[in-house]
Amino acid sequence: MATIVEIHVPLTPAADLEPGVYPFPWIERVEDFLIEIEEEGTAETYDEGEEFGGAYVFFLAGADEEALLSVASRVATFDGVPTGAFAMITDSQAPSMGMGRRIDLPTA
Repeated sequence: MATIVEIHVPLTPAADLEPGVYPFPWIERVEDFLIEIEEEGTAETYDEGEEFGGAYVFFLAGADEEALLSVASRVATFDGVPTGAFAMITDSQAPSMGMGRRIDLPTA
């Protein structure tokens, strides 16, 4: 059973975008960062990100809880990432997404 950290980021459109421009450019930036983290061996992406309950959720695994929360906190502080992000600490046996212990991001 693997520890999973879900990073829930509110699906808030980026400010001051031109009409017709994709409103969530921060999603791609976070995905690129998570690929870098995986290549470094710091953590692994557990699954593809997806929309859930008004948020976009990214999944991390492959490290201890402290390391995963550190990565999640870095995501929450990126320029353009909407405020209000939080993490859910769960595991690979959870019956569904969004279940577990909630941690506001960024952590201290």
